Amino acid sequence: MKEREKARELILTHGTNSPFEIAAQKNIVVLYEDLGKNIWGYFTCTNRIPCIHINNRLNYMRALFTGAHELAHGILHPSINTPFLRRNTLFSVDKLERQANRFAIHLLIGLKEPEAGETRQQFLFRCGIPELFHDFY
Repeated sequence: MKEREKARELILTHGTNSPFEIAAQKNIVVLYEDLGKNIWGYFTCTNRIPCIHINNRLNYMRALFTGAHELAHGILHPSINTPFLRRNTLFSVDKLERQANRFAIHLLIGLKEPEAGETRQQFLFRCGIPELFHDFY
C-alpha cells in the first residue's frame, strides 16, 4: 500500500507522526482560517510556497486529521490543483481524496499496533482517527 509506506517513511525520516511537525520540517506553512461550516481544509502551492489551510472552527481531532490529509496532498499530489480540477475538468478527484485519507490514517497511527483484544474501532479512536474516516483503514 503506497500511502502506508510513504507515511511510515516520513515518520522514520522526521522522527514524528505529527503532521504539523513534519510540515514545519518540510517548510510547509500551516494557516488556520475561518473556512465556513463545510470546508475542513485545503492545500495550495503559490509562488513555490506550499501551504496547508485548516478551518479554525474544527476541534483538535478533526484539525489534526485535516493537517495529515492536506500534508498527504502536498506529499502525494504536490503539483495537482484539486479545486481547479473540480471546477474546470471532468477529472474525478475521488481517488486523490481516498489516497489522502488513507495516508492521513497511517500517518496518525504512526508505528502503533492494535493491542490484544482491541477492536479496529477502539484502535483507530486511540490513534485519534475520527469515526468518519474508519472505512479508509
